[in-house]
Amino acid sequence: MKSIKAIMLVLAFIVSATTFTADAQFRFGPKVGLTVNDMHFNKSVLDADNQTGWTAGVMGEFTIPVIGISADLSAMYVRRNAKFLAEQEISKDNRSYIELPLNFRYNFSLPLISKVVVPYLGVGPSVSFLTSRKNIHDAYRNRSVDWALNFGFGLRFLSHIDINARYGLGLTKAVRATDDEYGKAGIEGKNRYWTITAAYLF
Repeated sequence: MKSIKAIMLVLAFIVSATTFTADAQFRFGPKVGLTVNDMHFNKSVLDADNQTGWTAGVMGEFTIPVIGISADLSAMYVRRNAKFLAEQEISKDNRSYIELPLNFRYNFSLPLISKVVVPYLGVGPSVSFLTSRKNIHDAYRNRSVDWALNFGFGLRFLSHIDINARYGLGLTKAVRATDDEYGKAGIEGKNRYWTITAAYLF
């Protein structure tokens, strides 16, 4: 009896998964935007100013109708700029990454306006791979891989145009000091950034 119940449960799960997959929608398209990066150091001896960069790439979205849940995965080229001030000396660090953000979204279906605009909230992880130089004036070193957790919101217009703003909370050290003074002090920095993007999904 238990075996029969287990088989029935597995069959029900397979049927449900097949139904969701059949009804699900997949779309993709180009995505561009701006980034505002703020390097957050673990000690107060260094100050960092907000710096503007840019991003461009492609986005794919998987949506399950009716229940309002979707997920999107992007492959983006990201330019994150930073400027450090330490003892009146300025160091600039213009870093390039390939970022892969995964975003789980809840879409709000609002009466009357859903055919025109759909607001949503999103959260998910991202991983960035450094493609630019690692050393900065022999004083700092960029890490090759950077993990972050993103929180955001957005609007979908006319089912195709996606406007999104998200805040990235760096989870790993992105920059490490290597010179005699700050390197011995163990100074490290994490990325904190806003990303505002626009995508068109076919």
